[in-house]
Amino acid sequence: MRIVIASDLHGNQEALAVLPREYDELWILGDLVNFGPDPGKVVEFVRERAVHVVRGNHDHAAGYGESPRCYGRFQELAEATGKATEQQLSETDRRYLRGLPLQIHVQKNQTQFWLCHATPSDPLYGYAPPRSDVWGEECCLPPADILLVGHTHGQFMRKIGDCLVVNPGSLGLPNNRSSLACFAVWEDGMMSLRSTLYDVETTVGKVQAMPVSLDVQVDLVTLLRTGQVAGVNLGRTEGVYSRG
Repeated sequence: MRIVIASDLHGNQEALAVLPREYDELWILGDLVNFGPDPGKVVEFVRERAVHVVRGNHDHAAGYGESPRCYGRFQELAEATGKATEQQLSETDRRYLRGLPLQIHVQKNQTQFWLCHATPSDPLYGYAPPRSDVWGEECCLPPADILLVGHTHGQFMRKIGDCLVVNPGSLGLPNNRSSLACFAVWEDGMMSLRSTLYDVETTVGKVQAMPVSLDVQVDLVTLLRTGQVAGVNLGRTEGVYSRG
């Protein structure tokens, strides 16, 4: 059994294209849309090929017309690109995003998986860095051997008691100080974190053609090329941490 696990695609069709083509199942941990130039194509790909998909805060925002509750500059970028995303999504796309579950429990062979976008206690907006003590509490909530999460765009694996917490990182908008697209693979009982090059300059060209202001384009291009933007940091909003 080979399962490819990806999160935070953010409308990046080129990054999506470098996922392994040979797998038994594809699982997506949310945030199919926003920030990137091809949200409609990404939703179509996921709808046709993924076996399990959970709803992220940007999917929720696009589906229900609500704020994704990002912080600072990321909220400004989300609002600006959210308008472009809305123009590309059909009502079928939005209905699909609204219908995605917040959490999924899956058993494969003798392994119990729990899938959510952020944290089990707050699946849309909860924020917990890799070394946070919060994971000790979060691992106690679902009946899982492996807890799969996204949201922070930071790739990590951490064993807490009998539970393995895995964040595959962001496929479409990495937060790894590089332009590498990140994902994970579970194969024959073993979990591995992967990162790979993709055609980032094609995505950059599409971003530069998006109907958003030049400063928004510059920040998005910098994120795509470098995995970071100077002066744009994680932060607290509405009682939770939320990055993207």
